[in-house]
Amino acid sequence: GRRFYIGAYNSLRHGSANMDVLVVLGTTAAYTYSLASVLFHSFNKHNYSTDYQPTDFFETGATLITFICLGKYLETSAKARTSDAISKLMQLTPDTAILVELDKDGQVKAEQEILTTLIHVGDCLKVLPGTKIPTDGVVSSGKSYVDESMITGESIPVLKSPGDQVIGGTVNTAGLLHMKATKIGSDTALSQIIKMVETAQMSKAPVQRYADKISSYFVPIVVILAVTTFLSWYICGTTGAYPSSWVPLGNTVLTFSLTFGISVVVAACPCALGLATPTAIMVGTGVGATHGVLIKGGDALEKACNVSCLVFDKTGTLTVGHPSVVDTLHLHPSMSKEECAVLAATVESSSEHPLAKSIVKHACESLLAAGYGPKDDEGMTFDTPGEVDIRPGYGVVCAVSGSSHSQYMKRHKIPFASVAQDLRVCIGNRKLMQAEGLGVPDSADLWMKKQEESGRTAVVFSVGSTVASIFAIADPLKPEARDVVEYLQGMGIACAMASGDNWRTAHAIGREVGISDIHAGISPGEKVEVIREMQRNNVSVGMVGDGVNDSPALVASDVGIALGSGTDIAVEAADYVLMRDNLEDVVMAVDLSKATMRRIKLNYVWAMIYNIICIPLAGGALFPSTRVQLPPWAAGGAMALSSVSVVCSSLLLHAYKKPRVQRKSPLDRNPSLDSWL
Repeated sequence: GRRFYIGAYNSLRHGSANMDVLVVLGTTAAYTYSLASVLFHSFNKHNYSTDYQPTDFFETGATLITFICLGKYLETSAKARTSDAISKLMQLTPDTAILVELDKDGQVKAEQEILTTLIHVGDCLKVLPGTKIPTDGVVSSGKSYVDESMITGESIPVLKSPGDQVIGGTVNTAGLLHMKATKIGSDTALSQIIKMVETAQMSKAPVQRYADKISSYFVPIVVILAVTTFLSWYICGTTGAYPSSWVPLGNTVLTFSLTFGISVVVAACPCALGLATPTAIMVGTGVGATHGVLIKGGDALEKACNVSCLVFDKTGTLTVGHPSVVDTLHLHPSMSKEECAVLAATVESSSEHPLAKSIVKHACESLLAAGYGPKDDEGMTFDTPGEVDIRPGYGVVCAVSGSSHSQYMKRHKIPFASVAQDLRVCIGNRKLMQAEGLGVPDSADLWMKKQEESGRTAVVFSVGSTVASIFAIADPLKPEARDVVEYLQGMGIACAMASGDNWRTAHAIGREVGISDIHAGISPGEKVEVIREMQRNNVSVGMVGDGVNDSPALVASDVGIALGSGTDIAVEAADYVLMRDNLEDVVMAVDLSKATMRRIKLNYVWAMIYNIICIPLAGGALFPSTRVQLPPWAAGGAMALSSVSVVCSSLLLHAYKKPRVQRKSPLDRNPSLDSWL
């Protein structure tokens, strides 16, 4: 029992009292009394008497410590199971990799097997069918289906081809792949996931503060109760308040009373209270990780449980995030459509926004269709613009060198209008054009309104003081978006949408997904204001987003949920990270939080019920009517098992089943459509 005495000493030295103090008090009282009893009887030579009955209980201290150590062992073993998720993640990384050496022509010159710890960024690696991908990287050649279920929870293998990202630890199921390492060691996605889960499992939920506060008062209260119990039984015994027949043979009123006092000290268990929250959080975050939902801490778990409104970003969150230009309106009187496409792509080539990428892709496709540029769009590049002014929520303004533009057009043999000076080029929404003092012609404005009413985004492009082109961009809804919104609303969670897109497009998308509370045409800063206004009305708000422009809102919200397909900044700002680009995981994130908090509350109820029942029982509350007494050794066993039971209760979260969001067909939502078939 040395470790208990050391723990009690350290606790008291810091001005607090923990479980070790109770164990030390109980065992020391039992041993001290037993030693005094033996010396007393030996001194008076009672042991020579024929009717002598020993009154010591040395076995109580030994039995108590044995039970507590056994309980600690069972508790530790059970808690180890709560970290199974981390152990499984750590086992995903293979021990070795095949390093490939290439010649000048990119052909394989030599290859060797190396430890994965020796991989450097830029190394070319060979991944055989059926083996694990050694580190994060980009496919350089080959095609294959990769099983990412252990990382994302998605059971269907994903096709990987040149240029696609691959995650270390996932399994190459079919073909041969060559890849270039882009991240190694602690920078890989798997290492970041493990770090995130470890941090979450070590964190404390706000509800834990109540348990800590109760525990700080628990030990002194128990000691007072134990002393009161001892004195009550002793005084009642010496005054004849209860018959002497209640005192067991060989015992005195003192030993009889002391047994109850020691039992109270031993039976009390603050450990169960202390374990109620952390064990549930460890299991809950582990379960989330195995399903591709990464939770950054107990604070996030508790807040998500109370969310009453979820605000969704539009592009890349409710929509697929791979928009494409579906229509264009050319307006410039002297520049050709191809030249306008080149200038627009030049402006957008340095941007990572999905709309920007769609315009660049459209420029490549339209130029190739017209017979300009290289034979494949992968080789089509554009000049880097100078003095780029990115205006979040509006668009981009920049200067394009006239001489560089002319050289580019000549190099690719594209007809162009003669340009002597630098060009001021703008691309964005109506608000940007208004800020630049440019008006959209009435006919073009009517065309834009029709596109926007169809759920498309109209992007205006201007050169100098002239509106040159308008691009209509469509970004299809995610197939599960409407069903997820309906499911969340069925859970009592209101849904809203905050988008930088125009009012008509945003409302068209809102109608499709079933969201009526729509905030359109707003900047990232205005998204924050929308969330704060909701919070001022005592609404607990969650934000679901994926881009850099969503990061301020993710931080401002009570709970930020970032899609794993989003930017690193958004992922860093969020409380929850969904490894799959699937909105159904938003439902799971909220549902798992509620399940974990229910388990924490159940653990607290069990811990409190245990103490409420066991402490009076140990104090002899039932002894006068039933003669039932809880001896110290039995009280120690009950105390140890109470902690184990709380941990086992938390382990039941492993049986959690993620909710199934039923996909509905359009006919299910609108039966009247059946008449058209």
